[in-house]
Amino acid sequence: MDEKTADALRESLARQQKHACEVLTPDELQAADAFCEGYKQFLTRCKTERACVTFLERKARANGFVPFEEGKTYHAGDKIFLNNRGKSLVLAVVGEKPLEEGTRLIAAHVDAPRLDLKPAPLYDDKGLALAKTHYYGGIKKYQWTAIPLALHGVAAKRDGTVVEIAIGDAPEDPKFCITDLLPHLAAEQMKRDLSKGISGEELNVVIGSRPLMLDGKAEGLKLNILRLLHERYGITETDLFSAELEIVPAFEACDIGFDRSLVGAYGQDDRVCVYPCAEAIFAIDTPVHTAIAVLTDKEEIGSCGNTGLDTNYLLDFLTEFAVSAGANPRAMLRNTKCLSADVNAGFDPTFPSVMDPLNAAFMNFGVVLTKYTGRAGKSGSSDAGAEFVAWVRKLFDENGVLWQMGELGKVDEGGGGTVAAYLAKLNMDVIDVGVSILSMHAPFELAAKTDIAMLFKACRAFFS
Repeated sequence: MDEKTADALRESLARQQKHACEVLTPDELQAADAFCEGYKQFLTRCKTERACVTFLERKARANGFVPFEEGKTYHAGDKIFLNNRGKSLVLAVVGEKPLEEGTRLIAAHVDAPRLDLKPAPLYDDKGLALAKTHYYGGIKKYQWTAIPLALHGVAAKRDGTVVEIAIGDAPEDPKFCITDLLPHLAAEQMKRDLSKGISGEELNVVIGSRPLMLDGKAEGLKLNILRLLHERYGITETDLFSAELEIVPAFEACDIGFDRSLVGAYGQDDRVCVYPCAEAIFAIDTPVHTAIAVLTDKEEIGSCGNTGLDTNYLLDFLTEFAVSAGANPRAMLRNTKCLSADVNAGFDPTFPSVMDPLNAAFMNFGVVLTKYTGRAGKSGSSDAGAEFVAWVRKLFDENGVLWQMGELGKVDEGGGGTVAAYLAKLNMDVIDVGVSILSMHAPFELAAKTDIAMLFKACRAFFS
């Protein structure tokens, strides 16, 4: 066999993986960078699930979306949304085909790993005022020490008034911090396993150090913090029992690398999928099949609660939507095609041992198709069917979407899950599609700009 014949065989039979720079034109690379400017602004402004939903609902309204009304008849091109308790958002654009022929649904999650204030968080001890936290989602606890932190969330007062709290991200704001031991005195701490280097009960946030002074006497640091909170927000200590207050990194999203090819920010799992998904549905007019974007909460702790997908809020909406259109909800669900838009771990050459390089996702090689997630023997995964994987491959190829296949590390190294299993439970065809991430679940994660823009292209092709 001559070299020309071998090259032809490789081209037709072997897997062809290419870096985005080998595929995209200079204009397309420039467009990808431009797309990520809006994405970085979104990340900097939206550090909680509530902030994401508020931001995206405002943008949806500006793009002609109106609140969903049960029983109302909608027509092709109509744009509707459902806000579930301020922490999940469903966006839909009615298509030309009857709902019995299914919808095109993409789901991503707006929550991210963080630290929540405990219900009774405030105390003072030996000259410092501190706040107790309870971590949310899978984190490496030591990563949250000795970095600038911000406080975001809401407090609901007894009279029903909800107060928004945001301290630490504006240039004039103070910030907060969790301390760590100096190396000189950390001999015993350094003997701990890395997972126990900082314990959950040691994630205490420094919030002040000056006491309230009355008639020249110090009346306590905690009381001074309560005074400041009451002056600014009108809340008392008991109002913290009915609060959702989150400690998040006080970082702005920024470019990473001499070539500015990466985005560095907090919360890219999974807002790196939320933003392209939302922008894609905002960009379409009248799709063939009804397009639905589900931007949901609580994925990081198992999709529980009434704002996560392991509940009935999405099923209720889809059922009510189908009934309003005179459609059979079960037929609509079983004919719906779905992308679970979530991230995968990018191959990190500094830590190659946890990855199978033949089945890993690489930065700048396009969106990642993840056929199954789960742990060990695919536990907790939906495991997409071969026919649906082929359908998605064909769609992406025909629309110029650069894609790759990937698993979440070696089989016995660990694993993880997404919302795919909850969507599959509704009898939809579903596969995970997303962006590869470095330092996933850290306070500062990295994603490639070409991959982010490619996910927007993938979502738009899927919706259209």
